[in-house]
Amino acid sequence: MQLISGQYFWLIVLLISYSAASFSTEKEAASVSLAPGYTLLDFELPEVGSYDLPVFKNAADGRVLTTDGKQSNLHTEFDDKYVLMGFIYSNCGDVNGCPLTAYVFYELKSAMENDPVLAKRFKLISLSFDPQNDTPDKMKLYANNFKYAGNAGEWQFLTTSSQEQLQPILKSYNQTIQQKVIDGKVSNTLNHILRVFLIDPKQQVRNIYSVAFLHADAVLNDLRTLMMEENTDNKKLSLKGANNLTSHGDYSVASIDKQGYESDEYTSKTKAVVISQGRAADLLAIINTPQLGLPAVQIPMTNPISRDKIELGRKLFFDRRLSFNDTFSCAMCHIPQQGFSNNEMATAVGVEGRSVRRNSPGLYNVAYNSLLFHDGREDKLEQQVWGPLLAHNEMANVSIGAVLKKIRNIPDYVHRFETAFNGEGLTMETVGMALACYERTLVSGNSAFDRWLYGKQNNAISAQAQRGYKLFTGKAACSSCHLIEQDYALFSDNKLHNTGHGYAKSMGVQPEKQRILLAPGVYQEVDSSIINDVSEQQPADLGLYEVSQNPHDRWKYKTPSLRNVALTAPYFHDGSIAGLKEVVHFYNQGGVPNELLDPGIRPLNLTNQEMDELVAFMETLTGANVNTLVSDAFAATIADITSDDPVMGLKQ
Repeated sequence: MQLISGQYFWLIVLLISYSAASFSTEKEAASVSLAPGYTLLDFELPEVGSYDLPVFKNAADGRVLTTDGKQSNLHTEFDDKYVLMGFIYSNCGDVNGCPLTAYVFYELKSAMENDPVLAKRFKLISLSFDPQNDTPDKMKLYANNFKYAGNAGEWQFLTTSSQEQLQPILKSYNQTIQQKVIDGKVSNTLNHILRVFLIDPKQQVRNIYSVAFLHADAVLNDLRTLMMEENTDNKKLSLKGANNLTSHGDYSVASIDKQGYESDEYTSKTKAVVISQGRAADLLAIINTPQLGLPAVQIPMTNPISRDKIELGRKLFFDRRLSFNDTFSCAMCHIPQQGFSNNEMATAVGVEGRSVRRNSPGLYNVAYNSLLFHDGREDKLEQQVWGPLLAHNEMANVSIGAVLKKIRNIPDYVHRFETAFNGEGLTMETVGMALACYERTLVSGNSAFDRWLYGKQNNAISAQAQRGYKLFTGKAACSSCHLIEQDYALFSDNKLHNTGHGYAKSMGVQPEKQRILLAPGVYQEVDSSIINDVSEQQPADLGLYEVSQNPHDRWKYKTPSLRNVALTAPYFHDGSIAGLKEVVHFYNQGGVPNELLDPGIRPLNLTNQEMDELVAFMETLTGANVNTLVSDAFAATIADITSDDPVMGLKQ
């Protein structure tokens, strides 16, 4: 075996030499926690073929060099096989960066030894994004050093002739790199975000793994699922519609077909929410059927629910004509396939790109909320709907009368209100009632947690999640606000609390660096001082105080339900927390001290493992009928302007 120098190879040798068990004992003393890909999975993977992997985009091509120095194309090297491709560079010393990719690739190559089908159909490609140092000869040395993983299968090391040849490839795969500058000198260390791509024989990206998700067992599970899909007609995905479903463990959510999305010539075929296909659900039956883990929905006597009201409210929810310029619907902030929230924006954006101060709250189980909006300023769904309809930075209608006049002049609605409300017709009250009826049907229980606790299915959640539950109800004291009752769990006390987060934001308390979204899936840590120099100062958000004018109510916000919380990132009233682990870390440190801090907020002294266990528990709270509700939303009609419609409220 030829030996090579540098941190990269010797770190890999070290990692391969020890078992996953030895890593777990070393981690306590290590200054950097090892990524999950180095250890045994502590949860059970879904059954192969029980979920779908929709197409992210077409895998881009590009000019590359083989280890023999020959010019080739990426698509040629894919060789009509399933490919796992990662970007690396030889000088990488980040244990959770390129070495992690190499370690997982090594595990996969070893797996090919015992699986002839896998060895024949699967290929590994490591492409350097440092062509100046990673020449073909150097990449050949790396290839030789990993031959001891077995001769079966292929692991190919590629590079490029120059940065000019490399850059189009990096851009196509959203792979950004930066060279560190130390004391004014450019170093050999590159900053990059680890992204590993699973590509099918049709040269389509089917999954993208980050540090947290790159694990040999997970890749093998996905790979075998794709192979089963290929061989089973009834498992094939339709790439023509917008109703693909992707599985996330215990639930499925719809994903949008974005083929060609990576191309500069990409043109969106969508208008508002992409609803070209879907399957209507019996929403009345959903709200009337008891769901494990949830109490019965209390229907107001003043607004009894009916099928006609639900269908009318559903139509209004997706109708862009309810905004002042006919461009914006409720569903554009509360996106069905994103937990009826918005995963892509910290705070909402209204008509004409107008900024909104707060995050779009998810609407699952909103029927149980006794307080609405982050500051609790409304207590009835029937009334709440008028807030966004009239807000200047949301749907921007000038008055209640203007909204009613517009709806009255839309032919689609001429008879619907009369039918749904027994002749009462269109009024301010009936608009609110119809929308409230639809929103109340978004009931989602029977989660894995419910089946474990209330259904007594001992294996419904992992051992890690069960430990998280004990922390949730014990040491971490989460359940003091996110309530769990004997027969059901709403995971909210429907009260408002000052956790210190609003105080910190209002008083300008900032971290030294902030995580900024640069492109879909691409983040960068940026100095807060730089952000402040180029951004407008946001107005202070004082929470409940803005409603009550009571100084003791400053920075109080409503306790959100944690049901379906894995679907509704980002978190907190301003959407400034990207992930559940970050939320747990915030509470672990005791929030942000201030004179009005809720007495229940205190440092928790949780270990990193305990924080992971809490996250694992919260990820079990996704309702079993999420895919049904999303599919129903996809079946809703997206109304377009016609010659008979009032245009921007001008038709009389």
